[in-house]
Order: sequence, then C-alpha cells, then structure tokens
Amino acid sequence: MLGYDFHRQKPLDQFIVDFFCHELSLAIEIDGASHEADEAQEKDAARQERLESLGVKFLRFKESDVRKNMRTVLDIIEHWIKTNPR
Repeated sequence: MLGYDFHRQKPLDQFIVDFFCHELSLAIEIDGASHEADEAQEKDAARQERLESLGVKFLRFKESDVRKNMRTVLDIIEHWIKTNPR
C-alpha cells in the first residue's frame, strides 16, 4: 500500500501480528469473535502494550468490518500512512 510492504503473520518479540510493515513499524490486527471475551481483550491489551514499548504502532479492525467494509478499512490504513511520521 502506497509503496510499503506489509507481511502477514509476522513474528515480533514473542508474538505474531496479523500484518506488519517494518518501515512504518505498523502492526495491523484483525480481531474476530475470539477477541471479544474479557480474558482475550486483557491478553490483547498486554500484548499490544509490550509491542508498543518496542516502538510498534497499531491499527485494529474487527473482522466483520474487514469483511463488510474493506474499502473503509483500506481508507483508514491509507490515511494513517499519509498522516503519521515515519
């Protein structure tokens, strides 16, 4: 996207993120139904906090939004790339 490479299922630290762009230090996570439980949300928050402490930035999307509103999701990612410093 916009000349940046995103890699799927990228290992970072002791975790794996859904998509990652090294040049932007941007992780994109797609949260399905399994992420809705309180315990899963706590694990996701701790995981994200750890990776953010290493300089990783995050965009999170619901799986339903990716399936039903892909254009909007892509627009949000594109806007993030254009408005955040490298």
